[in-house]
Amino acid sequence: MLRALKSLYIQVLIGIALGILVGWVWPDVGKGLEPLGVGFVKLIRMLIAPIIFCTVAGAIARSSDIRRLGRIGGKALIYFEVMSTFALALGLVVGELVQPGAGFNVDPHTLDPKAVADYAAKAQQLGTPVEIIISMIAHIIPGTFFGALADGDILQVLLVAILTGFAVARLQGPAAPVTGALDRLGEVFFGIIRIVVRAAPVGAFGAMAFTVGKYGPAALIKLAGLVGCFYLTSILFVLVVLGAVGLLVGFSIFRLISYLREELLIVLGASSSEAALPQLMAKLQTLGAPAQVTGLVVPAGYSFNLDGTNIYMTLASLFLAQATNTHLTLVQLATLLGVAMLTSKGASGVTGAGFITLAATLQVVPSIPVAAMVLVIGVDRFMSECRALTNVVGNAVAALVIARWEGVLDRQALAAGLKAGPAAHQVEAPA
Repeated sequence: MLRALKSLYIQVLIGIALGILVGWVWPDVGKGLEPLGVGFVKLIRMLIAPIIFCTVAGAIARSSDIRRLGRIGGKALIYFEVMSTFALALGLVVGELVQPGAGFNVDPHTLDPKAVADYAAKAQQLGTPVEIIISMIAHIIPGTFFGALADGDILQVLLVAILTGFAVARLQGPAAPVTGALDRLGEVFFGIIRIVVRAAPVGAFGAMAFTVGKYGPAALIKLAGLVGCFYLTSILFVLVVLGAVGLLVGFSIFRLISYLREELLIVLGASSSEAALPQLMAKLQTLGAPAQVTGLVVPAGYSFNLDGTNIYMTLASLFLAQATNTHLTLVQLATLLGVAMLTSKGASGVTGAGFITLAATLQVVPSIPVAAMVLVIGVDRFMSECRALTNVVGNAVAALVIARWEGVLDRQALAAGLKAGPAAHQVEAPA
């Protein structure tokens, strides 16, 4: 029993359960515990930028085949777009078949748009699809070298790390001390992660206590049809779509989920996929995906491979249309699909990104009143947790797929690691 309590997996489960209990019984106390969850996420985010920089720059600096890195990036983008299309289409299909918003018969004129005014304003800042693409390209370039690390923007850090890695690789002989320094510095930050991650149960406790305390136990069942439909659709995507991809690569999606259960519980408690990024990269390398692959694919996937967000975009849009008795034509559905592909990436890194991107997506279908978003604002927090979980699993699968595609996946390490389970793994610095 005492040995089981030492497991981070068990400790996070206990933290989540206690958080729900406190938020339910003492809601005011639960709401006051929000800083615990926010603080833990900030601790993790504090380390993401330097870890990505050291991992990616070091991996490129040690590479003897620079052209392979270009192939990895190109293959990753192709894979991201294919899986994003599957996720968006699945959300549309399930929304049309299940009709989660049917029967609400909401009169848009009775809704108060003030509750979603801030989200709508931020969505308008994203602009048109063309403006989104242009702003994304401009946003990738940081103001200064160290500004990217200070701001913690994943795409900007990735750009700086890639440029640094290429520059160090071209130094050839004199590059050895620099590469060694990047490796040692990476070990330091992963050492800090091993310390910080022990606070995950406390962070999960505070986050869950706040969520239940603020929205109340009624929020757990309010709009249960939409929430349940979204969770089931996400599970269907993970088990069927990602499961089929896993079988082609040579692993079971169930074993992978079990292997990543600690990271998934941290994401569930913190409601943030970023909370598991460093540990995810380290674990994937233990499964036989080289640092060159995980260092590029996983950070990029956090902006371009958001399967859970894509499902949410189309499913929630259809829900709001059905709830307000708004008929959508095939052209509007196709437009919705195409624009959601862009908006789900254009708001990456924005606080409340899922809700903001939903507002941005609805702009292309003016017949759906943006004010209708007030119907889902109360349960968006619960759906954000599922979005984050789906995104993490999707990016884990992506790294293994690209490694296999490149012919660099260690199949023996993959089989042995999944068989041994998470107990045999400790968060270490990348090799």
